[in-house]
Amino acid sequence: MDTTLATFENDVIAASTLAPVLVDFWAPWCGPCKTLGPMLERLEAEGAGKWKLVKVNVDENQELAAHFQVRSIPHVIAFADGHAVDQFVGVLPEGQLRAFLDKLVPDGADAERRAAHGMWAAGNKAGAIDQIKAALALDPGYDEARLDLIEWLLAERRTDEAREEDKLLSPKTTQGIDARYNALKTELDAADAAAALPPADALVEAVQKNPEDLDARFALANRLIAGRDYGGALEHLFEIVLRDRAFMDDVGRKTMLSVFDLAANQPELVAQWRRKLSAALN
Repeated sequence: MDTTLATFENDVIAASTLAPVLVDFWAPWCGPCKTLGPMLERLEAEGAGKWKLVKVNVDENQELAAHFQVRSIPHVIAFADGHAVDQFVGVLPEGQLRAFLDKLVPDGADAERRAAHGMWAAGNKAGAIDQIKAALALDPGYDEARLDLIEWLLAERRTDEAREEDKLLSPKTTQGIDARYNALKTELDAADAAAALPPADALVEAVQKNPEDLDARFALANRLIAGRDYGGALEHLFEIVLRDRAFMDDVGRKTMLSVFDLAANQPELVAQWRRKLSAALN
């Protein structure tokens, strides 16, 4: 497949969320390109859909070539999950080219996870959850896939199931400094806390009557996190930071950092509160 600046987003970026894409920057006058191109085409056919080859004629697509800093051809860039992940320049021997592809093409569990992400992005939530479970059936120790499952179960308000999956994560993830796990654990803890907390209206009233009631503020923040109202939660956590950094061992700041990860798909919100937190701490 040939692509251009106008179709690159669909042909490469979007397509790479379903299977890896190799982009071959070439030109008709380039001798080495005439050697590499047919080799890539043969290996793509041999791969039977495990990866996709897309070609860019640099003479006709100089903006694309400049964007990817292509100065010598052939130049091949590999994309996966919407991002450039590897590249090489020149003609590789077939053995090295196969090794390059082996690193790029996912194994069974990775392929199932990639398919699950495609389903989730397309709105097929139930299908995505089933598919990510298939990835875990192939590799029960695949923590990144299990974190996906926990995140999606929480999004679907299936908290009890998410809690059971949390128990199956490896100590390497749960006892380390994995920011994604810490964020999801904050959401799980908030859901647990919310189940035993007074109604949100009562907590709001308590905070309004006594703004220094940090216990009520933190309880309200947990309720808001459990409801995925991250902006509201950050407002109360920030007030805790301002009023008493020592409260519950700096829980306001620490929880804000976890909420930043939970709200990663709301970059403007996160940027706003990161600035406020940074200014308050400095």
